[in-house]
Amino acid sequence: MRIRIIGVTTTVLVCSALMLAQGTGQGAGRGQGQGAAPQGTAFPGGRMSVDGELMAAGPSASLFSQEAYTQYEILEPGTEQFAITYFLESTRAGATTISNATRKGSEGTNISVFDPRSGLPLKFTYDEQPNGDHAINATLPQPIPEGGIGRVLIYKTYKDARTYQMNGDDLVWVRSLAGYRLGVVLPKGFAFTSMNVAAQMSTTADGRLKLAFASPHGGSNLMTIHAHKTTAVFAPSAYTDMFFDDIKTLYTLDAPGTGKVSVEQTYSDTRKGATATINALDYMALTDLKVIDLDTAKALTASKSGKTTSVKLDVPITNDKQSAHLRVTGVIADGSYTIDKGDAVFTHVMKGLRNTVILPAGYEVSAVSQSATIGRTRETVPRVFVSLVNLNSENSYAVTIRARR
Repeated sequence: MRIRIIGVTTTVLVCSALMLAQGTGQGAGRGQGQGAAPQGTAFPGGRMSVDGELMAAGPSASLFSQEAYTQYEILEPGTEQFAITYFLESTRAGATTISNATRKGSEGTNISVFDPRSGLPLKFTYDEQPNGDHAINATLPQPIPEGGIGRVLIYKTYKDARTYQMNGDDLVWVRSLAGYRLGVVLPKGFAFTSMNVAAQMSTTADGRLKLAFASPHGGSNLMTIHAHKTTAVFAPSAYTDMFFDDIKTLYTLDAPGTGKVSVEQTYSDTRKGATATINALDYMALTDLKVIDLDTAKALTASKSGKTTSVKLDVPITNDKQSAHLRVTGVIADGSYTIDKGDAVFTHVMKGLRNTVILPAGYEVSAVSQSATIGRTRETVPRVFVSLVNLNSENSYAVTIRARR
């Protein structure tokens, strides 16, 4: 878990262990339930309807969304530039490189790439693609291990006159920000005139205004920011950017009547030192505890001192470019999973931005007490899952899910 506030100059580190999110469909739309669909409509395949307005995605099968955190620092007016801090990862076992393409229309400069485990620079090339675009190709410090995750931390600056323009003294910044947990920082001396995406706002240590946000479905945020010059001097605010924290927790319900729930929690820990504290045990009584270093897929031995359980890291964290990438697994049987009037009921106080619950095989969800999306796993016998994205700054919230066969 990450325990610090991102300032504009702070390294942004994120990680993930599961699949990227797949967008959710919008249904058949007005009038589609009566009579035949218009000719040319093919919703099952996800193609656009004949009227050009509707687009159906396939059924959601990805357990988590918002897999990356990206921070955009809008640079001084007239530059048409913004600095990006971005974390990219891959689960492709055996891969020795990771690539990141420059978005079409953007000119990439000031590129540097680091290994988040060691904090050391990585070799990379910035190559032209057959279509004329460019891509960063970074060489990993070691091949991605089976069951592990390769990751790189990228700093780059984009110049894009379509995205960043001035209207007199007023700044206009527009960009389609898809699928990520995001931060956007204004230049110093500017205040918001308007912005169209609901976001947490804070002031960085050097007095710049920052937005932090995500979408509940992991899809695109078409953001437009208007900002103006101001003489106001903003004092730093103490809000923690909850969208920076990459923790995600998967709860898999065992057969009803057992009361057992398998837990898998993945996160990055940036706290400096040679050990990492397993904070999940502060609010979950996990048995059969296992901890995996996802950079190496190596099991780490947990030890307890008083009420604190921790693991020794092979590479101590000494600087802001480093993090430990961990997966914690275990089982809870604390009375939160019960049978009530024939329903399987799971009631739990959840923490963090992203929590997903997989129902027992053959069960259909009938009620969820908090906002969530629904999907089915990619298993041979698919199971229903409920994905919750907590967009509020309160880190703990109670969730009740009911399901019936």
